[in-house]
Amino acid sequence: MIKTIEQRLNIPIWVIAFTIMIPTIASILGTSTVTVAVPHMAGAFGSTRDEVTWVVTGYMITHAIMLPISGWLENYFGRRQFLKAITIIFGIGSLICVLATNLNMLILGRIIQGIGGGPFMPLSQAILLQVYPKEKHGLAMGIFSIAVMVSAIMGPAIGGYLVDNFSWQALFLINIPVSIFSIALIHSNIMNNPNRLKVKNPDIVGIIALAMWLLSMQVVLDKGQQYGWFDCDWICWLTGFSAVCFMFFIVWELESENPITNVRVFSNMNFFIGTVLASFVNMIAYATLVALPMFLQNLMGYTAQLGGASMIARSLSCFVAIIVVSKLVTFIDSKILIAVGFFLLGSTTFVFTNISLEYSFINTILPNIIFGFGVIMTFIPISALALSTLPKTQLASGAGMHSLSKCVVTSITVSMINTFIARLSQAHQFYLVGNLSQYNNVFQYKLSMLTAKLMHYSVYHVANIKANALLYKELLVQAKLMAFVDVFAIFALPAFLLIPFVFMLKEKQSK
Repeated sequence: MIKTIEQRLNIPIWVIAFTIMIPTIASILGTSTVTVAVPHMAGAFGSTRDEVTWVVTGYMITHAIMLPISGWLENYFGRRQFLKAITIIFGIGSLICVLATNLNMLILGRIIQGIGGGPFMPLSQAILLQVYPKEKHGLAMGIFSIAVMVSAIMGPAIGGYLVDNFSWQALFLINIPVSIFSIALIHSNIMNNPNRLKVKNPDIVGIIALAMWLLSMQVVLDKGQQYGWFDCDWICWLTGFSAVCFMFFIVWELESENPITNVRVFSNMNFFIGTVLASFVNMIAYATLVALPMFLQNLMGYTAQLGGASMIARSLSCFVAIIVVSKLVTFIDSKILIAVGFFLLGSTTFVFTNISLEYSFINTILPNIIFGFGVIMTFIPISALALSTLPKTQLASGAGMHSLSKCVVTSITVSMINTFIARLSQAHQFYLVGNLSQYNNVFQYKLSMLTAKLMHYSVYHVANIKANALLYKELLVQAKLMAFVDVFAIFALPAFLLIPFVFMLKEKQSK
């Protein structure tokens, strides 16, 4: 086995892992913590909520653009220099956000943050797979899973705590000392990639096509539900433009002599199947991560901090599962673990269809614990198998495309959830409103009882109007509750359907 420079210099593997995971965690928290602070930022700058959402969207777009090109940039600048540069950029973006005096300055800071934070996810994955021996790839992906899953799960709770107890600027201020600390660690513990390839001039056309595709796609996903999706002309045109940019990007990268990213990695069937499966794991995980706190906040009256805290049990189970699964992959067939993991994901997601207005915080604990094990049982082996058959020279590029695919699917999932809840609520409302009829004896009984109680405070006519309004308000709540039940059922189904495809993965290591 060829040793990396870090191993030749006797730098402990755990030190390398710690060094690269610190900025990776900070970059992932850059998305999940800020979402809960949007109302506070809107109030601070006197802006609408739609305007302030660009604080989140700007970071996500630049973050996604940097994912597939991080491998090329690493080869061009050298691993250590590139990691230090993006850490500095991430810190500068955070400082601009702290000092922002208007919304445009804040959005600019977030865009700069996204440029710095985007490459950390694929590079950390590639570095871990290079420094850990093949028999410990499960452990390497377990460490990576901690950064991705736990940061995403705990982000809303951390963000809610900082905003409620300090200010929204604290979300960005904390990144500055983290960036300084990370630069020192990278300089001491990370060396240049020994498998570094010589690269030519940057592929400007490919970068522009990638940026136009992701920008237009994200705008459609963010604004689609607000403007009625394809009932709106400009949404239709922008969707078409996004599709054209995507196809042009793929064709250009395939034909270019000096592509910015290697899309040919998808010709590796193991990588292709693994990326599809990993994307669906992200879809199911983020569906519950978004829908459950949304249900608790919108229908149960939880604060943002409490809604995020409902995911703590999942985070703790992920920590335990990391230890267990990283050991299991050494002597149990990875495909068996993935299949069991998908079954756990589907089962626990379906359990959430039992939610009601009597649902308590305690009811979320056991399903989230089991769900955490399901996530890790799928995430660790899939990530290892998807990248294991790629040559080491393509690891960074493959990890970038792997991360981009999951990022795109995550954005689509969040948009789907918002649309499903809005549209399914309307559908259930349409069917339920027929029960509020003078011919429905149960409704008339409830209406008369409620009217009688309200007559203690007003005359019959006013009390009757108020009683009707209260019952209709309860109908809206029940319609939205049924929409959440449908969402959990919809996202539980793919977990079961994907189990047969797991056994198409191969564990053969390519030379």
